[in-house]
Amino acid sequence: MGLWVGRCYKEGGLPQVVSTAAPATALTHANMSSSGMNMMGRVTFYEEKNFQGRSYECSSDCADMSSYLSRCHSCRVERGCFMVYDRSNYMGNQFFMKRGEYSDYMSMMGMSDCIKSVRMIPMHRGQYRMRIYEKDNFGGQMHEMMDDCDNVMDRYRMSNCMSCNVMDGHWLMYEQPQYRGKCMYMRPGEYKNFMNQGMSQGMRFMSMRRINDSYY
Repeated sequence: MGLWVGRCYKEGGLPQVVSTAAPATALTHANMSSSGMNMMGRVTFYEEKNFQGRSYECSSDCADMSSYLSRCHSCRVERGCFMVYDRSNYMGNQFFMKRGEYSDYMSMMGMSDCIKSVRMIPMHRGQYRMRIYEKDNFGGQMHEMMDDCDNVMDRYRMSNCMSCNVMDGHWLMYEQPQYRGKCMYMRPGEYKNFMNQGMSQGMRFMSMRRINDSYY
C-alpha cells in the first residue's frame, strides 16, 4: 500500500506483515451505523509493534488517545484514510495513512513519538478548490487551485505559501516541492497562518495534492 508521510517518503510499496500473536483485546470502538458502515473509515491501533498488545479500534476523530492506550507502536487501516498526530488535539507533526498495515510506523515514518490523536478524513466527491496566499492573513499573491500542484514556485512563481482558504475538498500540503517533507492535512476552512495548526513559526508549503477517492 502507498504511503505519504512527513519526512521525504513518497508513494511506494509497504511490506505486508502478518501478526502471529494472539488476538489483542479491543478496548473500545466508535459507534458505527449499519447504513454508513461501508462509507466510514476504520483503523485499529496497537500498543506494541507487529499488532501486539492491547488495541483501540477507531472509526471517527479522537483528540486524545491516551484515554484508551498508554502507547501506540503499530496500526492497521482497514478502510478509509486518516491523519495521525504526535500530539493531542490534532497538533504537532502529522502523517497521512491510507489502507494498509503499519507494523512499526515509528520506523517507517521517522517519528520520534507515538500517535497521540487521530482524525478521520471523509471521502469527498465533487470539485476541489483552494486559494493559497503568499503571506499570513491572506496577504500577498493569491492563486486559486483545483488540482494537484507539485511545485508552487514553478507554477505560480510564488516563493512562499503561508495561509490558505480551502473551499472544497480535502488536501495535503507539503513543505517541499514534489510532495516531500512535513505535511499538513487541510479540510474546508480558513487558515490565516499555520502556527495555529501546531506548525513551527515561518512554516510554508510548496506543493499540494488532493485526497481523492483513489486513496480509499
